[in-house]
Amino acid sequence: MKILLLCLLTATTHAAIQPHGLFSNGGVLQQGVEVPVWGTANTGDKVTVKFQGQEVSTVAQDGRWLVKLQPLKPGGPFTMSIADREITDLHVGEVWVCSGQSNMEWPLQKTTNAAAAIAGANDPLLRVLTVPATFIAEPQLDINAQWRICSSNTAPHFTAVGYYFGRELRQALKVPVGLVNSSVGGTPAQAWASAPSMRGDPQYSEFFTGHDKSISNYFAALAKYTDELLPKWQAEAAEAKADARPEPKKPAAPVSPVDRGPGCLFNGMIAPLLPYAIRGVIWYQGESNVNNPAQYQTLFPTLIRDWRNAWQQGDFPFLFVQIAPFRTMTPKLREAQLRVWQQTTNTAMVVTTDCGDALDIHPRWKEPVGQRLARAARAIAYGEKIEYSGPLYDSLKVDGNRIVLNFQHTGTGLVAKGDNLKGFTIAGADKIFTNANAQIAGNQVIVSSPAIPQPVAVRYGWSNVPDVNLYNHEGLPAVPFRTDP
Repeated sequence: MKILLLCLLTATTHAAIQPHGLFSNGGVLQQGVEVPVWGTANTGDKVTVKFQGQEVSTVAQDGRWLVKLQPLKPGGPFTMSIADREITDLHVGEVWVCSGQSNMEWPLQKTTNAAAAIAGANDPLLRVLTVPATFIAEPQLDINAQWRICSSNTAPHFTAVGYYFGRELRQALKVPVGLVNSSVGGTPAQAWASAPSMRGDPQYSEFFTGHDKSISNYFAALAKYTDELLPKWQAEAAEAKADARPEPKKPAAPVSPVDRGPGCLFNGMIAPLLPYAIRGVIWYQGESNVNNPAQYQTLFPTLIRDWRNAWQQGDFPFLFVQIAPFRTMTPKLREAQLRVWQQTTNTAMVVTTDCGDALDIHPRWKEPVGQRLARAARAIAYGEKIEYSGPLYDSLKVDGNRIVLNFQHTGTGLVAKGDNLKGFTIAGADKIFTNANAQIAGNQVIVSSPAIPQPVAVRYGWSNVPDVNLYNHEGLPAVPFRTDP
């Protein structure tokens, strides 16, 4: 009897020891860094984790436990033992988080050349996980998601930008790659930064006052729905039934905005990932902040800093996409993103002037976006001596009736795709810009116009849908810019 009770108690204890959802069969762990492993258990339970010859133990406190594995060597498959549980088919390599709004969320199956990409997507060492879309007012601790092997069955529904990024890394690094997709369409940056990182800053106060107002409006609308609209519908529905007429459409109840405030996606889709060991983040977002570019120039760095602080893994690489051309996407937002790149350490920006669609905010050509992000990762995260950006305006010199432009990131030289350079405008002191003649001279561009005898400023690609063609020989498009403040 005593033996039976002891067995039952042991089984109950082991059943209570649960790893976090990220530690599931088929997952990828980050190589070369300290790796936290955590989960839940009864307070006081001893938890032992065994992996790659390491054995680390701890005692659960307040129902939670966490251990740290010393840096891991790449490879696999491996098995991790947590108490009496075994997690199998684990690999060690590179882990990246893919986040942002709809252009990151956009699935591979809805993109240009999707059929060919899907047919070639069978890679057992590329693993993918999608975090369920979760808007919530309080930070969450776990996720309900599973790692999947990238295949022609799983890739169609995964982020296209993320897939192409991961595919390129696999080819370049020759190690397992894990991609965590945490993205939701139509979402602003303030939903992805944590509320504490924004609260107290006057420039973000509108996020909180606006949310408070929406909650107040909700309760007023709910009262009207409960006291007026619903009873009226019930009466009309009863009359229709009595007269054998079709029932009128039931009014929709107002939706509570409580879980849609500042930080709601950080709470639901980033907080649960912490502190999973990662190499970095790729990010494609900004369309939902297009109406306030000046604010985005500080909000986006706030988000980057916030995530880095939350992960406690240093200033990990944060690689992002400059929004693509679209009829309502102001160049001022692209400029804000450029400033973020220039002023924030360990970041890179991918230019998409050749990947947009004037009539569709969701351009279907995602392959170059993922490829350019991977190129930036190879340079920024992995130290390869390769060019990762297109030409970037550096300085100018006025030379009579011409302006001579100097660039960074010229790679092995500047080139115009097409017969002549286009996309440049020039202005005098009156700041009235006119189309300009532009010619490449070595690593410089010389800009002029017979209509502007005394030029002072140049712009390139300065429109919602720029028509531009300056590249470096590495095939990377130049960054749109203006020399005037």
